[in-house]
Amino acid sequence: MFDFSEEELHRYSRHILLKEVGVEGQQKIKDAKVLVVGAGGLGSPVIMYLAAAGVGTIGIVDGDAVDVSNLQRQVIHHTADIGRSKAESAREKAQQINPHVNIVVFKEFLKAENALQIISEYDFVVDCTDNFPVKFLINDACVMMGKPFSHGGILQFEGQTFTHVPGSACYRCIYDAPPPKDSVPSCAQAGVLGAIAGMLGTIQAAEVLKYFTSAGELLTNKLLVFNALTMDFNKISLDRNHRCPVCGDSPVIKQLIDYEQKSCELTNH
Repeated sequence: MFDFSEEELHRYSRHILLKEVGVEGQQKIKDAKVLVVGAGGLGSPVIMYLAAAGVGTIGIVDGDAVDVSNLQRQVIHHTADIGRSKAESAREKAQQINPHVNIVVFKEFLKAENALQIISEYDFVVDCTDNFPVKFLINDACVMMGKPFSHGGILQFEGQTFTHVPGSACYRCIYDAPPPKDSVPSCAQAGVLGAIAGMLGTIQAAEVLKYFTSAGELLTNKLLVFNALTMDFNKISLDRNHRCPVCGDSPVIKQLIDYEQKSCELTNH
């Protein structure tokens, strides 16, 4: 049974016209619950496009406040939002885009003590963070709970992303542990082209919508990498590591860990 008003049918008509989506797929999008961790550079386009698409419930996790240095790439926030909670600022813009969606905010950072509880209510998680400890936390929590997620990372002119579903390669299949402290420069140290966040974030949003509508092929067991200086895009094939410490045949990681901050500062999501 479909649950759309006349206004919603008109709003989502371009989706409904797609044979891969249709009204059935749009209903699945409306019924979906998606958690976005980080309302910054990647989170901005993800939240805006998921709201525009009509995702029924969008959770936003971010304990940071908007800073003027964020505005170069975090396009969901405006100059007038400086000093405001990023989660609240993002919720306001998302509901301006689409009043039909339900936005739930968590004005806190994702940690080992709250990750399972927060993630448990959602069907899909989007990693829009910029630091390794939380990326590993999201990976481990999602694998343990059997939740699909989209990984995204950017630095300077480059971006990378892949999608995990139960049984496919996870983040630890690629990187078994966070890098040594100070071995990787942060965005604040090395810089990042603002538009890169939009490029990667829209890819992540597309993966979410493809997941719920079963349209096309997901970026599972594939790492998509691009360099905006040359506009080269490459897919690297991945295999699930049967010795992976979290998703392998004999996992040894059975509880969540808060690693010491290794890369970009948490205050620069």
